[in-house]
Amino acid sequence: MRKIFPLLFVVFTTTIYAQTDTRIYDIINAVSSERIESDVTTLVNFGTRHTLSDTVSQTRGIGAARRWIKSEFDKISSNCGDCLEVFYQKNLIEKGDNARIVKDVEIVNVVAIQRGTKFPNRFIIMSGDIDSRVSDPTNYTSDSPGANDNASGMAGTIEAARVLSKYKFESSIIFVGLSGEEQGLYGGKGLAEYAKEKEWNIVGILNNDMIGNITGVDGVVSNRDFRIFSEPVPPTETEEQRKARRFYGGEVDGISRQLARYVYKTTKTYMPEMNPMMIYRLDRFGRGGHHRPFNDAGYAGIRIMEAHENYTQQHQDIREENGIDYGDVLEHVNFGYAKKLTAVNAINLASIAWAPPAPETVEIGGIVEPSAKLRWSEVEGAIGYKIYWRDTTSPTWDNYKYVGNVTEHTLDGVVIDNFFFGVAAIGKDGHESPVVFPNKVFR
Repeated sequence: MRKIFPLLFVVFTTTIYAQTDTRIYDIINAVSSERIESDVTTLVNFGTRHTLSDTVSQTRGIGAARRWIKSEFDKISSNCGDCLEVFYQKNLIEKGDNARIVKDVEIVNVVAIQRGTKFPNRFIIMSGDIDSRVSDPTNYTSDSPGANDNASGMAGTIEAARVLSKYKFESSIIFVGLSGEEQGLYGGKGLAEYAKEKEWNIVGILNNDMIGNITGVDGVVSNRDFRIFSEPVPPTETEEQRKARRFYGGEVDGISRQLARYVYKTTKTYMPEMNPMMIYRLDRFGRGGHHRPFNDAGYAGIRIMEAHENYTQQHQDIREENGIDYGDVLEHVNFGYAKKLTAVNAINLASIAWAPPAPETVEIGGIVEPSAKLRWSEVEGAIGYKIYWRDTTSPTWDNYKYVGNVTEHTLDGVVIDNFFFGVAAIGKDGHESPVVFPNKVFR
């Protein structure tokens, strides 16, 4: 009998901590392509949403667009018993701040906060961009429908708010429409600064920029592939941290990269038909998105977007030239695909918001020993912890061991030299925090 009990324990713990939460499937099924299509159509019908466009008209320009977005968040809040705190966050940018700011402009973000029941100052953010543009980035009067770039991401953010407002979470979720992206990432910069002032504890931002195109300029058509862009390490790391990386590793294990791995894992668990592609780069080559200002401020942030872009439909005057139709118009958006990527966001927001916080400190030891040793800070609300490890060349956390509700463990026979390691906290429903790479060494 003594030989049976350990085996039963292993089977039991594997069952408990490898299980899925059926609520996640409910969230996936609740996302509506019809509502996303309706919202994208509404945003397109504002004519232009250029950052410098009309703010007085009720039917045209970025002012009308942001008022409509706020009204949608307000409507969602009303339907969930005022569960959202909806407000504008603003910054004035003066003419000449860069070449694309040709007049003074107020950058206005639309923010909706769904407060957590246990950790109200801990936030995971989903963002879309409000603004659009044509070929000339300073042209704020011509029609600029911005159907895919980025009405798709904005509509997905609104739809995620509709779906997740039906649930309660321990941590807070922010749904936000950011302005000024095409003029220089101003909205993200303003909100990141606001977050610092308010001392928000931000787990990360999921920036959605173009989530509706499936036909690429490369000839590939796919409604399953999508990219997750993430920087390797924060630009705010100290010189001491940089030097430590040289000896202990971690060149691809910054907080943004761990967030990307989290999204990859959650997607493969609950939406295995999707193909998340982790791109080891801050953003597309030489280009930028609204997660970057958060990265600049030291927060984790990733970009979620289509895998196969069509450049004839981005930042283009609407025209026909040499048999090619240019312009970011409604008919190029695949709403079934936008639904899938919205669901990817929603399930990751829910998983993180239902999970306990990550350990603040993870220490590693085992130099010139046959076993790796880890110890970590205790996490409020965690009922246990997982130690993850992977080959140093692997992009994903491939091995793990659930070690129970302890704060140190030795992995017998796992040599520290051959792998990278991390620790995640586990909540009562099996949801995990992002993995924390060791930030201290002990002997």
